[in-house]
Amino acid sequence: MRVLVVEDQRQLADSIARVLRREGMAVDAAYDGAAALERADVVDYDVVVLDRDLPGVHGDDVCRALVARESPSLVLMLTASGTVAQRVEGLGLGADDYLPKPFAYAELVARVRALGRRHRSATPPVLVHADLRLDPSQRVATRGGARLPLSPKEFAVLEHLLAGRGRVVSAEELLDRVWDEAADPFTTTVKVTINRLRAKLGDPPLIETVARAGYKISP
Repeated sequence: MRVLVVEDQRQLADSIARVLRREGMAVDAAYDGAAALERADVVDYDVVVLDRDLPGVHGDDVCRALVARESPSLVLMLTASGTVAQRVEGLGLGADDYLPKPFAYAELVARVRALGRRHRSATPPVLVHADLRLDPSQRVATRGGARLPLSPKEFAVLEHLLAGRGRVVSAEELLDRVWDEAADPFTTTVKVTINRLRAKLGDPPLIETVARAGYKISP
């Protein structure tokens, strides 16, 4: 899942980003509304975690702009005001969910994941292929009943491949959806992660390399 965190309090923004990254998400951060809209022009984020009370370009205006652009991103709006009227107003602007501050990080993660599932509405909550089972909400992957010791990035790559249901996924797409804007597109990061993932999955192999195209789950 690719997430954009928009929050002018840098310490809070960076803290949210760290929490979401620990959950295996690819996270970019913007500290004002103008920067958020610039990033959203370049990347189709699954979820935008948007502080409503931004200086300069207000969070309301960011939300309106995303809706006007018909952005595929789903918006989780954050605000220090938790009144019913404020929540109704925020949802009326086009936000998909609303979370008042202060909030528990566990709830934030749960709400981001719920929006991510809505973004990929055709994807089942638990992904199963042969004897492989992957539960994104619990962050658990098993094969033949045995739990797999996957790193967050390995888990995210496997989740994206399984969600593709046999579709060929390019290295560029994996880099875009699993890593964030800090990733170097000229590194062998994707190839190295795929090789480690294959070793942990064991035999028979489940990930195929398609020459000059990418990777897919074996039929």
